Amino acid sequence: MRLRYLLIFMLLAIPGAIAEGLPELGEAAQAGFSAGEERRLGESIMREIRSDRSYYDDAEAVDYINTLGSRLVTRGSDTRQDFEFFLINDNQINAFALPGGFIGVNTGLILSSQSESEVASVLAHEIAHVTQRHIARLLNQQKQSQLMSIASLAVAILAARSNSQVTEAAIAFGQAGAMQNQLNFTRANEQEADRIGVQILERAGYDPHAMPTFFERLQRATRLYEGGAPSYLRSHPLTYERLADVQNRVQGMPYRQIQDSLEFQLIRAKFRASFDEPREALAFFEGSLGERKFLSEEASRYGLVVSLMRTRDYARAKKELGALRKLGHASPIIETLTCGLRRAAGETEGALTCYREALKAYPNYRALIYDYAEALLQSRQPQVALKLVEGRLQTVTEDYRLYQFQARSYAMLNKQLAQHRAQAEAYARMGNIPAAVEQLQIAVKSGDGDFYQLSATEARLRELRRRLDELRKEAGKR
Repeated sequence: MRLRYLLIFMLLAIPGAIAEGLPELGEAAQAGFSAGEERRLGESIMREIRSDRSYYDDAEAVDYINTLGSRLVTRGSDTRQDFEFFLINDNQINAFALPGGFIGVNTGLILSSQSESEVASVLAHEIAHVTQRHIARLLNQQKQSQLMSIASLAVAILAARSNSQVTEAAIAFGQAGAMQNQLNFTRANEQEADRIGVQILERAGYDPHAMPTFFERLQRATRLYEGGAPSYLRSHPLTYERLADVQNRVQGMPYRQIQDSLEFQLIRAKFRASFDEPREALAFFEGSLGERKFLSEEASRYGLVVSLMRTRDYARAKKELGALRKLGHASPIIETLTCGLRRAAGETEGALTCYREALKAYPNYRALIYDYAEALLQSRQPQVALKLVEGRLQTVTEDYRLYQFQARSYAMLNKQLAQHRAQAEAYARMGNIPAAVEQLQIAVKSGDGDFYQLSATEARLRELRRRLDELRKEAGKR
């Protein structure tokens, strides 16, 4: 995470901009955080994270990390907690848990991991922090005088789990810096999360030995970081005693040769191909294929195609895609790449046909749905895009991106009431209630739409206005 997170969260201290709908921190510190209050606090922090450009909202990568996380959660001892896993585009090796079951993972963690079990070991550890309510305990230890505002609390939580630049900036604000060290997990927290994390790993079918292996590599890497330890170690103290404890726990467990999923390898290749300089990424994948030095040929060929697309060498990208597809492994990630290449190369009809065929095999794959909707809108087919999106909304009602596509489709059809109503629903699902109310007000004044559409819009406007009033009253009490 970047320094801008600090500036975003300090805005929360401005009257009227304080995170709404949260418990009073003084009361929470005295009475303890309930699970519901934790979730509301986490949602407040997440609203700000989602608005930052480091928030990596790539459908394929997010779906992968949530699939991996859900597999671990279902093997945990407490599955009553809702979880959401999200990605931060940052090359620092880091992962962190926020209140309410939100778990962030830096892209650098996935790139640096040498196996899927290593990524799973970090997620299992963070899941244990949530299920054991370590964050709630840390917050509950703070006295009322120390919990000055949601702003300082948010800064402290994120600074403790981010890079040194944010940490130094937070310390400059005094109280947030003072809180930071108190919000770092204690040795007892870490040992408990390790113990439960190992159990989760084993139950989920991953290699529990991956946890001490990953920790050992982090410890060795400490000397290589200019600012000291990697971010993960600053908020998750790793002592020799703790490492020995984890090693002892897994010593008696059988070693498992767990094969990484194809999705794990493809997502890693996607990160490298997307984040490195195009020519550097191209050279990397050419070299790995030329020297046969790769963990997955499919992933290396996938990364090569993505790199070629970034350099606009579509002719060669098609050739390399053919070699990838000849390997014969089915994956919606490869199908999305295939259709995306046709679209990037200007083959509009071929791309649309590709998306239609791919969705027959993978009807619920978000990346395909989003890319197909985008392609339809670019080819000026808003009616077809609406049919696609509204069909999906019948079963998935909380996806803000579907409402955004719906709004754009209605805009092309010059249906202003429906356009602003759809945009309002997108904002509402992003947690931005003031913007949702504003869009509904525009919709009501648009002058189009029939009696029933206008009545439904006015009813929704009244509902969200009540919600906004409640949030402002709760904020005013603090």
